[in-house]
Amino acid sequence: MTDIFGSTRSVATARYALFTPQGFVASALIGWSDAQCVVIIAPALGARFSQTMVTLAEAGQGRGETGAGEALLFVIDGSVQASVGEQEELLAPGGFCYLPPDQRYHIRADAVASRLLLFQRRYTPLPGVPLPEPIFGSEQDVAGAPFLGDEAALLKTLLPDTPAFDMAVNIFTFQPGATLPFVETHLMEHGLLMLQGQGIYRLDADWHPVQAGDVIWMAPFCPQWFVATGKTPARYIYYKDVNRDPVL
Repeated sequence: MTDIFGSTRSVATARYALFTPQGFVASALIGWSDAQCVVIIAPALGARFSQTMVTLAEAGQGRGETGAGEALLFVIDGSVQASVGEQEELLAPGGFCYLPPDQRYHIRADAVASRLLLFQRRYTPLPGVPLPEPIFGSEQDVAGAPFLGDEAALLKTLLPDTPAFDMAVNIFTFQPGATLPFVETHLMEHGLLMLQGQGIYRLDADWHPVQAGDVIWMAPFCPQWFVATGKTPARYIYYKDVNRDPVL
């Protein structure tokens, strides 16, 4: 159904963007077949990474080589068979794999209408530090740690916090009424997908209602804050850049 008078919660500014699923438009991406790919965040927006949603049909697949880039793939629904280099695993909902530079990969559907989240960026090497290896895992196996001591806000980190990694992907779970402890303003930029629940996000000087399925981009130093509303926990997965010299 068409929104009356073209109304939408989606907004794009120079400092942040909020996009709702009602406005997603598929793109044809090289390497993916029998797949609906929606590029939601990209350098054209002002970001230094990309965030893509991929829905695979029964025979859907994606293959290619990371080259100078890197990626993290997260399974939202369904399941996929993921091959990275010489490793291969079946990833169920909550499963993820990290694709380092210079690796061949092959992702193929193991269930109808599998939905995937893909973060991609160009890898920044460090002299004397070996490239990271592929990683397979499941968020269910990652313990949530209270964020700054708050048991109502649990943080899961999916990737190692070591110099070899220049990206982090984390999952936050907020109990109803829980908040970020202060308005954050920092160097790292974010790409975020609401996985569950709802809340209010402060972005720059604006406040936006958000819910499962929404995507947010936050530029470096964009003031940001979140409170979970409603009767169920709110969960989101997000990307940030880490462990590199800010002048590079």
